[in-house]
Amino acid sequence: MRTLIEYIINKEGELVELFGWVEARRDHGKLIFIDLKDRSDVVQAVFLPKPEELREKADELRPGWVVKLIGKVNRRPENMRNPDIKTGDFEIQAEQIEIINKSETSPFDIYGGGYEIGEETRMMHRYLDLRRPRLGKNIKIRSKAAKFIRDFLEENDFIEIETPILSKSTPEGARDYLVPSRLDPENFYALPQSPQQYKQLLMVAGFERYFQIAKCFRDEDTRGDRQPEFTQIDLEMSFVDEKEIMDLNEEMIIKLVGKIWPDKKIQQIPFPKISYQEAMEKYGADRPDLRENKNDPNLLAFCWITDFPFFEKDKEGKWTFTHNPFSAPKSEDMDKLVNMKNIGEIKAAQYDIILNGFEIGGGSVRNHDNKALIKVFEILGYSAEQIENNFSHMIKAFSFGAPPHGGIAYGFDRLIAILQNEPNIREVIAFPKTGDGRDLMMQAPSEVDKKQLDELGLKIKDKK
Repeated sequence: MRTLIEYIINKEGELVELFGWVEARRDHGKLIFIDLKDRSDVVQAVFLPKPEELREKADELRPGWVVKLIGKVNRRPENMRNPDIKTGDFEIQAEQIEIINKSETSPFDIYGGGYEIGEETRMMHRYLDLRRPRLGKNIKIRSKAAKFIRDFLEENDFIEIETPILSKSTPEGARDYLVPSRLDPENFYALPQSPQQYKQLLMVAGFERYFQIAKCFRDEDTRGDRQPEFTQIDLEMSFVDEKEIMDLNEEMIIKLVGKIWPDKKIQQIPFPKISYQEAMEKYGADRPDLRENKNDPNLLAFCWITDFPFFEKDKEGKWTFTHNPFSAPKSEDMDKLVNMKNIGEIKAAQYDIILNGFEIGGGSVRNHDNKALIKVFEILGYSAEQIENNFSHMIKAFSFGAPPHGGIAYGFDRLIAILQNEPNIREVIAFPKTGDGRDLMMQAPSEVDKKQLDELGLKIKDKK
């Protein structure tokens, strides 16, 4: 029966059966040593000069090979201990070795940090890059953080609900990814930029507390540390105000850091609350880095930015929303919205949470009154027909007893990257894409068969 490597520390003197990858091989003349790694840990195995058949197999082993090893757990001599690994007081005296699968030589070193290796090379062979201890740790930490957040929200009476991936294209900001419909030619689905509308509809449905670890999609131009698909921690609550939403989320973040990153220090609790105007005047940005010592990688400076302008002028001089058209105005500005007066002075009940100069999440109290929501779209310049075509489902839903509600969404990839001291989100995503949206490993996007295009009623334009 298989034993995970991490458990050999409790099996001194016993015969164990291990499976894993050869991480390194060292020939010391009479003795051959290999480092064997599985998902749990790594251990040194030693092959004696005899039996010769076993020694010959050990001589053949190379890094990356998958093997089955049977051997006795021995305590290593005091001067041969390895204090850097959990199993460093022990080694395996090999008695049998079975080569399950051989491996070609890796195109790059998978045991170092990897930052010095060309990113395209790493992404092309991501399944090897993920064997890197640093990346393996990142992915495991990400899983633990997701579980903690899920458990915290369930303990606070939230329900995890999946929302559709195939949805309707609506003008909410970034460009949508469109999916053609084979059964309904000339019409398209869109992949969601966020679950925004669905989670508000769930509030109308009476669930009151929803969350989801959601995949989101935005077809943006090349923008550095962005991904065409990313993960949000998404949640929504009914019958709450800004303070209640912020307090619950602050508690979640503080407990998350304490549980998963106990070596980190949060600079100030409760998190400072800074108005948008104050942030711009004092720091020149709405994402201020408030760390007292920016050279301390374990120092975390959180803050809330509040009271954002609801509307701003675009390059063409037209009104556009700063965050989200579904936000509510501050209560004192509702009259300005309804009467469409002093539009530039209207503040939204919006809030961003900032960590070390990066926005890690944002949300708002929502506009649950359909008449007020229509006013928002009118200010944005939508005609009655456009409002009907794009948002009638929301406006109609709000006519059926919509509760006051609000929520927040976190950029989960960004949060993990910062807490892991990584330079970009690609280091904490298992299979990331390049900045221009290419998957070099799968060679996507790629051409498709003409038959598939014909079924969808699509034709590729002549590039000329």
